[in-house]
Amino acid sequence: MRTRAALTGALIVLCLVPAAAARAAAPAVGDGQGLHVVAAAQLDPRLVDVTVSTPALAKPVHVRILVPAGYAAQTTRRYPVLYLLHGALDDYRSWSDKGAAEQITAGAPLIVVMPEGGNGGWYTNWFNGGAGGPPEWERFHIDQLIPWLDAHYRTIATRTGRAVAGLSMGGFGAMSYAARHPGLFVFAGSYSGAVDIVNNAPVAAVIGFEAPADGGKPGDQFGDRVVNESVWRAHNPWDQAARLRGLVLTVHTGNGQPGPYDDRGRPLDLIEQQVREMSLSFHRRLVALGIPHRWDDYGGGTHSWPYWQRDLREDLPSMMATFAHPPAAPAPGAGCRTRRRFVVRLPRRPGLVIGSVVLRVNGRRAASLTGNRRTVAVDLRRRRAGTYHVTIAVRGVRRGHRVALTVRRTYRTC
Repeated sequence: MRTRAALTGALIVLCLVPAAAARAAAPAVGDGQGLHVVAAAQLDPRLVDVTVSTPALAKPVHVRILVPAGYAAQTTRRYPVLYLLHGALDDYRSWSDKGAAEQITAGAPLIVVMPEGGNGGWYTNWFNGGAGGPPEWERFHIDQLIPWLDAHYRTIATRTGRAVAGLSMGGFGAMSYAARHPGLFVFAGSYSGAVDIVNNAPVAAVIGFEAPADGGKPGDQFGDRVVNESVWRAHNPWDQAARLRGLVLTVHTGNGQPGPYDDRGRPLDLIEQQVREMSLSFHRRLVALGIPHRWDDYGGGTHSWPYWQRDLREDLPSMMATFAHPPAAPAPGAGCRTRRRFVVRLPRRPGLVIGSVVLRVNGRRAASLTGNRRTVAVDLRRRRAGTYHVTIAVRGVRRGHRVALTVRRTYRTC
């Protein structure tokens, strides 16, 4: 009944919107930055649904974009952008359909972008047993979607005009992206976020079992929690917290007990209980590092939409104030690798005789080596600062049989 009512309300709204006004709200969008625009549908004067395809993902995905009222009329004005991330077992529609994002941001001079992140994508380029992606969610969101949006919408295309926030899995994504890409965002918010997946065994187990929801095998997102611990820690907000210095940060969490938006007698919400454990751990880590942040441990509250709507409503004034008066950027190189020459050690395999090594940077052949070498230097000193995907393909012979190994690394240089 709730879904039928929502659909009926949406149809009524669409019937009341003049076609010319709906068409005028959003600019024409086209291909670019590795994205191919498959379709674009105007849902109402502010909201557009864009379908894109990319080699980073196995199939086309959607992005919903909210423009501020008056966007079409004020043709020279530029706006800050909020990237609003959804949770696990949900999708790009959730913040507009269930999270009241359009109503909450009404009147705010702000573009809101709500991208697809997979049912269990976890905002990362999947490990896939060491073979890599697709899906490559981080590549799609960071390397493609952000520059695509800046090219097609009138955005403030700098750190001072970008915020990222999300709920649950999206809270992890917001803090992980902000930490892994210093200088990209000025504000990051976690709403019941999974911000310490390494030090919480129950949550780590759940993450592994969510991969099949996106067509993968258990553990495909980050690999085995024990064997591939370095991969987990490289993405974990708790481990990467030092890189969040210089951002305005908010961390919201309930404790799982019924709160003001819950029915009386509702049992303890175990998911929100574990979320609080992670949020508290993350909060303590930020305190230890001397990183200012808003810690909203609001007590009674479950893992549900009314609380996340409230989190966004409460964060919006602070977010807009941050855009108006952004904090100074961290010192150059803070939280970012400044070296541009890296050494990659190839995995050892008993009896393996290496025949050739081919090194590619961002898909382009950069070097080829011969001989039984297990250490390869990746020299990026002549390249501009940015994100580099390094692939090293090794061919050889092992115990009389031909074998092929692939080593993948991602570097962000300053």
